[in-house]
Amino acid sequence: MELVLVNLIDGLVTGLLLFMLSAGLTLIFSMMGVLNFAHASFYMLGAYFAYQISLYMGFWVGLLVAPIIVGIAGAGVERYGLRRVHQYGHVPELIFTFGLALLIEELVQFIWGKNQMPFDIPEVLNFTAFAIAGNSIPAYKIFMIFISVAIFIGLLFVLTKTRVGMIIQAALSYPRTVEALGHNVPLIFMGVFGVGTALAGVAGAIAGPVLGTFPGMAFVLGSIVFVTIVIGGLGSLWGALVASLLIGWITTFAKSYNIRMEDILNGIGISTPEYLDDNIFRDLWTITSPQIADILPYILMVLILIFRPYGLLGKRDA
Repeated sequence: MELVLVNLIDGLVTGLLLFMLSAGLTLIFSMMGVLNFAHASFYMLGAYFAYQISLYMGFWVGLLVAPIIVGIAGAGVERYGLRRVHQYGHVPELIFTFGLALLIEELVQFIWGKNQMPFDIPEVLNFTAFAIAGNSIPAYKIFMIFISVAIFIGLLFVLTKTRVGMIIQAALSYPRTVEALGHNVPLIFMGVFGVGTALAGVAGAIAGPVLGTFPGMAFVLGSIVFVTIVIGGLGSLWGALVASLLIGWITTFAKSYNIRMEDILNGIGISTPEYLDDNIFRDLWTITSPQIADILPYILMVLILIFRPYGLLGKRDA
């Protein structure tokens, strides 16, 4: 039972971190129809900017300022890049964002090098909050949980209780109607894009000290973000949260428990072949859950696309 609680907390931290990345992207994706392959690169920029600022002004200033810089950069990318490319269709957008991701990675390596940066947890949070059966739960993980929950509550309030949120939600499905009512839809697009990239910057600034600040950090989480928004449903903030938590818990539990495929097959009545070493399906029988933990979200995505193409809580086809 103790291990279950530890895995629940670790999966919660992973899921909420993924939510901060996917929440902005799901709005960008559903509003503009843009598959922003550079979204995870803004996450990486958030970590590097926070690290650089922390060297001179401390961790907390870096945590506040880095996402703002990333958000401004993201708004600039939409205004002077994507907006001009958008009129030529989705393929040029994909090429643009893919090229932007490569450019950001090269710039990061040029400025900071290829080695991991010594971005450390602040001293005030560098202690054990509590322990479960000898398993220490760092205070910084609790801090990550509170920040992620606060961001979710803030976004939910803005999108459902404010006039700006109502306009944004209307622009998701009826951009021409919103524009006809006198609202500046391109400005809304730019603002949403900037806020989405700023959220990625927050995730990077928070995750950098824990997961490492290095040039490949965008690649580590890049593809799983798109899996999250497909599973949760385009344009659904609740869907992004549910999908992120599902992925966090599924991967965490799969890595923690060494469940063998042989045990699963035996449990459903399929007997182990007598000569397993010579069997054509030998590799299938010997698979363990930690080996396939990282591909389980992709399997879940395939199942979602087959049985519920618009996602768990989405309203539009994915």
